[in-house]
Amino acid sequence: MLAEKEDIYYLTFQELRDAVRTQRVDGRLVHRRKEEFRLFRSLTPPRVLTSDGETFHGSYRRQDVPPGALAGLAVSAGTVEGRARVVHDMARADLEPGDILVTAYTDPSWSPLFVGIRGLVTEVGGLMTHGAVIAREYGLPAVVGVPDATRRIPDGHHIRLHGTDGYIELLP
Repeated sequence: MLAEKEDIYYLTFQELRDAVRTQRVDGRLVHRRKEEFRLFRSLTPPRVLTSDGETFHGSYRRQDVPPGALAGLAVSAGTVEGRARVVHDMARADLEPGDILVTAYTDPSWSPLFVGIRGLVTEVGGLMTHGAVIAREYGLPAVVGVPDATRRIPDGHHIRLHGTDGYIELLP
C-alpha cells in the first residue's frame, strides 16, 4: 500500500487504521506531508518562544565579550576548547570524544550524544531548556541562545566555549 516503508510516519494513527481497513493510502497526502516536513526542517526556530507562542528577537548588548566572540546565555559553567561539530541531524552526528556540539536545539533524543562531548552551543534555549539541563547534569560547559551559531561557527573549527560568561571564541 505504501510506496516506501518510511511513508508510515507521514500518516496519523487514524489514517493508518483506515489504510489497514481499506487497503488504500492517499499517495498525494503522503507526498504533501513529506514536502511540508522538508520545509519545516529548513526553518530556524526563534531564539525565544513563550508558552503563549510569542517570539522575541534582538541582540545581546554586552560589553564583557571580546571582539569577534559570539554572545549567548551562560547556562552551565566552565571553559573548554575543542573542535566544533555543527550537527543539524542527530542521526548523522559525527562526534568524537572531546568535540563541542553546536546545534540549533536539543531534545531528549539527543541525550546519548552528551556522553562524549566536551561542551554545548545551541541557537535556541534558556536556563531550563533540555540542552541546558542535561549539560549541567553532565558537568559540561554550555552557552545557549547564540544567534545563527550553526552558520557562524564553521564545522571542525577550533573554538573556546566560556560557559560561565556566556560566549564563544573562534580560535585561529
